Amino acid sequence: MELTEDSLIGMLARRNEAAFEQVFKTHYKHLHAYAISLLKDEMQAEESVQQVFFRMWDRAESLQIAGSVAAYLYRAVHNECLNYLKHQKVKASHQLHVAYSMKQQSDQPGKNMAGKELESRIREALNELPEQCRTVFQLSRFEELKYREIADKLNISVKTVENQMGKALRILRTRLAEFLSVLLLLFNR
Repeated sequence: MELTEDSLIGMLARRNEAAFEQVFKTHYKHLHAYAISLLKDEMQAEESVQQVFFRMWDRAESLQIAGSVAAYLYRAVHNECLNYLKHQKVKASHQLHVAYSMKQQSDQPGKNMAGKELESRIREALNELPEQCRTVFQLSRFEELKYREIADKLNISVKTVENQMGKALRILRTRLAEFLSVLLLLFNR
């Protein structure tokens, strides 16, 4: 049975499994190919497209599709891929910054060892954060975006950004507590 866009969107908003399955089967292959063209990585493209469908299902009640479902999905995949690429760029930039900072301290062997261990622990702690939590933290701390800008960029509420930042800081504080004395030593000389 052929559905109109409006009735399909309405069914998706009501979490109709048959409608969702139809949309998935109709668009997945093309969206995956599109994501590959943007990311040049088949596995990450698959992950990105699946993430878009997951969010579509998860946020069904608040789904606002102003045009066609296909246009909405392509835009969502496009944004998901760009966010991933930006995240990779931020990670690379951060790693370069940390490497540069560590190189500057190489004349002090004790500090250098502690710095490398700290860098490793920070990287581990960041990677262990839930995806959205890590993304919000990195956008705030590394790209210096305001909470409103993060909320707009990720299509979430400012309250969610605040909650995710609080969660990230609590987790990082817990995971890095043993390094507090090392940090104080490194930065108070």
